[in-house]
Amino acid sequence: MSRPQEPQRSFFHFGNPFRSPKGSHLPPGLLSLLDKFEKTLSERLQKLVPKDKSDILSLSWMKLAMESLSEIHRDIKDLITELEIPVTDWDEKWIDVYLDISVKLLDITIAFTSELTRLNQGHLLLQCVLHKLESNSPDQFLRACSSLHSWREQIRSKNPRVETCRPVLDNLVESLDLPKVRNSAKGKVLMHAMDGAKVATTYICSVFAAAFSSSTDNLLDLNSTVPATLPWAQVFYNVQTTVSTEIKNIFSRGEFTVLRELLAVDNWANKLYPLLQDGFSPAQEESFKHSVSELRKTAEELSQGLDNLSKVVDDFFKIVLSGRDALLCNLRAGCASPNSVLGRNTDEQIVR
Repeated sequence: MSRPQEPQRSFFHFGNPFRSPKGSHLPPGLLSLLDKFEKTLSERLQKLVPKDKSDILSLSWMKLAMESLSEIHRDIKDLITELEIPVTDWDEKWIDVYLDISVKLLDITIAFTSELTRLNQGHLLLQCVLHKLESNSPDQFLRACSSLHSWREQIRSKNPRVETCRPVLDNLVESLDLPKVRNSAKGKVLMHAMDGAKVATTYICSVFAAAFSSSTDNLLDLNSTVPATLPWAQVFYNVQTTVSTEIKNIFSRGEFTVLRELLAVDNWANKLYPLLQDGFSPAQEESFKHSVSELRKTAEELSQGLDNLSKVVDDFFKIVLSGRDALLCNLRAGCASPNSVLGRNTDEQIVR
């Protein structure tokens, strides 16, 4: 998909950080490492281009997106190892920026976990509804109606943690304007790769924030920050244009959420609710049973999807946290060997 032609406001006040290091007479070995990273980044982004737009913002697509972020951060860890840059050689500004970014990623991941937990708690209400519907008692049906009403209100309520994501996202965008690397060829390669990783991370996090807040206000447009000359640029434009367009289309139809599985449950809840509230005739009994069956099916799919997504969000949190812990540990120890800065477990902080 081609890059949008209309100019957009740049987030960078001091020039674009993606000025290619390939024109800086890098040694062939370093160019090879950077090419390898950028090719892999492009491949990981390509996986996020859905074959069907109906896959966008399904919980399985969101799981894939978060898994891709974890893989990208592990790729950065591998690059640091291959570049053999001792932590003690890191510029102090790089360290400050990285530590600041890692805190922001931990904050936003905690917000996502909070929302996933909140949505999963709603499953208990649905289970209560379904249990009461196993009875033929009109009194139990009324109680089921009340529980279903509580679920509908709960999933439409706002999560304060998610509502604060936008300032964090803006700070992540601003962090792309890293201090320039002047005298280190290895540093130039690392910073260039980290900028690519941060673009992918920031955009995907903005998609999650938009989905969980039910607002396009959190959806970032980073096209203007990514030069078309980068090997992964066209794939990124494609991902962003495809995903952002569909999110905006869903909200333009008046939907309260873009989460596909949640919409499916809500659809059957809306069909069942008036039958419980007003009662139903014998002629409507089959429709009632079908609605109950579909509510049970979609509720289980939602619960399973939320559980799976929660696990990969937690994995990403651990990757960021362990990377931060590794850097701090190695700085305190004054270690002079290549170390993991992103993506190792805390008991594997020393890479080699």
